[in-house]
Parts: sequence; structure tokens; C-alpha cells
Amino acid sequence: MDYTKRLYDLRTDHDLRQEDVAAVLNITKQAYGMYENGKRGLPIEYLIKLSKYYGVSTDFILGLTDKK
Repeated sequence: MDYTKRLYDLRTDHDLRQEDVAAVLNITKQAYGMYENGKRGLPIEYLIKLSKYYGVSTDFILGLTDKK
């Protein structure tokens, strides 16, 4: 599974908008949308922040495992 799909699924499973996740990362909605749509690579610092925020492993976000 592609990490962009995981980002989308995690966000929608938590009933969040792109604006909400962007605020957690302290970036614009447009910047976050580019990560979620695969138009820009996700920086490691944001990967770590999102894994802590959602309570899942970085491997889960990256699609390396299905175990959260």
C-alpha cells in the first residue's frame, strides 16, 4: 500500500480535514494536500509527527506493515 493512501485513510478515519492535519504539522492545507496526493515526498520529520499524532508506527504509514 502506498503511504499517500494511508495518509488519506488515517485522516478520514479520524474525521479530520486536510486543514486539521496541516495545523498539526504547522504547514498550509495546500502543502499537506501535496503530500497526501503524492505530488511531494513526505519529510521524515512529518512522518514521525504523524505517527505520534495518530498513534501508529511509521512502518504502518509507509505501508510496510498492516500492524498499527
